[in-house]
Amino acid sequence: MTWLDAIGWIGSALLVWSLLQTRLLRLRALNLVGCLVLIGFNAAVEVWPMVGLNVVLAAINIWYLSRMLATRHDETAYQAVEVRPDDEFLAHTLRLHSRDIARFNPGFAWDGGAPDGAAVFIVNGDEVVGMVLFRTTGDGVAHVQLDYVTQRYRDFTPGEFVYRQSRFFLKHGCRTVITPPGMLSPYYDKLGFRREGDSYVLDLSAADLTAGA
Repeated sequence: MTWLDAIGWIGSALLVWSLLQTRLLRLRALNLVGCLVLIGFNAAVEVWPMVGLNVVLAAINIWYLSRMLATRHDETAYQAVEVRPDDEFLAHTLRLHSRDIARFNPGFAWDGGAPDGAAVFIVNGDEVVGMVLFRTTGDGVAHVQLDYVTQRYRDFTPGEFVYRQSRFFLKHGCRTVITPPGMLSPYYDKLGFRREGDSYVLDLSAADLTAGA
């Protein structure tokens, strides 16, 4: 096998690998790299129809990637919708993603009948892409029980649209939001949270998030 053949096989492998990805951003990025490799390979062996095909596919990937990156923090692209903690569709969604949720939140359990619970879906178009569940205490503290994003949107941070709209917490008399201990989510510090022990803490009265209240 020549080095040129190896490049062709690598490009083809990247395309196949990209189609196995569940994350949209990663799928598009890998597919783009594969297309670029195959453009070079097919140009070198002068298979021009395949060059044209991969140029078109690369352009499509670039368009989708630019759109994804441009709207990842856009409030018009994502909507946060509060539902009842005992909502049947919420229960269905939790069951549907139970295995994936357990991977990152092994001790998670949700009692939809508890009076101190609150649930917010994050929606992109007609698709639920994540959810934030929290419980309230009498001292004005909201304890986040679950900050979950579906696999397709895991390269994004749609949970931010809940925290940026403090009305969801103020409505329940909460001025402070605390994440579970050991939460691994680096986007919290970009939203005004501070690290306190093993948790992240957001003071709504001091945070620059009230514009969405």
